[in-house]
Amino acid sequence: MSNTEFVILFIAIGALFVLMALSGSVLKRLPVSTAIVYLAVGFGIGPRGLDIVGFDILAGSKTLERITEIAVIVSLFTAGLKLRVPVRHDLWRAPLRLAVLSMAVTVGLVALVGWAGLGLSIGAAIILGAVIAPTDPVLASDIQVANAQDLDGLRFSLTGEAGLNDGTAFPFVMLGLGLVGVHELGAFGTRWVAVDLVWAIAAGLAIGAICGTAVGRLVLYLRRTHQEATGLDDFLALGLIAISYGLALLFHSYGFLAVFAAGLALSRIEREASGGPPTGKLIENPATTDELAVGDETAPAYMLHSLLGFNEQLERIAEVGVVVLVGILLSTGTFTGSVWWFVPLLFLVLRPLAVAAGLYGVDTRPAHRLLISWFGIRGIGSLYYLTYALSHGLADHAAVTIANITLGTIALSVVVHGVSVTPIMNRYQQRAG
Repeated sequence: MSNTEFVILFIAIGALFVLMALSGSVLKRLPVSTAIVYLAVGFGIGPRGLDIVGFDILAGSKTLERITEIAVIVSLFTAGLKLRVPVRHDLWRAPLRLAVLSMAVTVGLVALVGWAGLGLSIGAAIILGAVIAPTDPVLASDIQVANAQDLDGLRFSLTGEAGLNDGTAFPFVMLGLGLVGVHELGAFGTRWVAVDLVWAIAAGLAIGAICGTAVGRLVLYLRRTHQEATGLDDFLALGLIAISYGLALLFHSYGFLAVFAAGLALSRIEREASGGPPTGKLIENPATTDELAVGDETAPAYMLHSLLGFNEQLERIAEVGVVVLVGILLSTGTFTGSVWWFVPLLFLVLRPLAVAAGLYGVDTRPAHRLLISWFGIRGIGSLYYLTYALSHGLADHAAVTIANITLGTIALSVVVHGVSVTPIMNRYQQRAG
């Protein structure tokens, strides 16, 4: 991307921000998600539209990897903050099964299709499965829990799944890279099991939990005891995300799981300190912000509320930039006919099968299972894993095929899920009410 193209992209995104600010309330009433608008804008300014800017995913994979990486970690931290329920609560059974069992089943089924139907090698097919399998924490905001007070089983399951499976997909990416010869698996896969599977997952979760707990307790201590460390909660959020993510990478573990666990840890501190039902409503009408920030009863809820509000804004900003880039990539690339049969197969057959396998034996309402099967939204997380694989050695025919399938899947997911989410969730809310 040239300097002129970057400037034009900057202007286009700025104009889009203004447009969304002016028309956001209108879009909420229509069966059109904001992501569809962003995707259309990106496609419109790309080579197949106005031909203002273009971007080659193969040549620019490292840049895209960093951009999508930031978007995903912000969203995962936000998801962790929203989930206030204790980990041992029954509500966690469904998202844990979805993030582990359904994830593994999806990788296996997609890999089988990639090997048998797309002519990929076993390693490349597993990479495709790992790239496609995670549901997206960024684009799925309309079906996730709205706040820490939302205990709806469907929303909780989808939020927890999206928060966890962006980390649980990583071992499969590393396995695929190892099978194509660009990552060390060890004798009979022993290194992959010990390091990429066991250590990286456990250490990532532990590092995030420790960082979130330590920072959260320190902030509450300073505020309640010394009336210090108030304000600048946006710095606190960015600092905790950076520390937990950086330490996780330093210790060769999964940073995605670390930032999600850090958000969960802060949510747990608020729950324990409040000692009862969610207290977020205390801050809807604050008489004095400083008093709420340092009060014994209100400080935990105030901290969680402030962090969540800031991160949700960051999440929206990241969504705009990345989805516009996806639109540009779609406008730049060339797609084969395999996209048109692969995506329906994924959404209508493979995803429902994986959900059924993952939730087998879990007491879940049939309506919830049906909606969980449909709302397997693919998005920025899949783009991150794609660019990660490309920048770490995936090349040649396999790289082009996987890139085309991934971008096509993301685009169609944005459209079909974006169009269906408003009427379906409105009907769901009416029936639930």
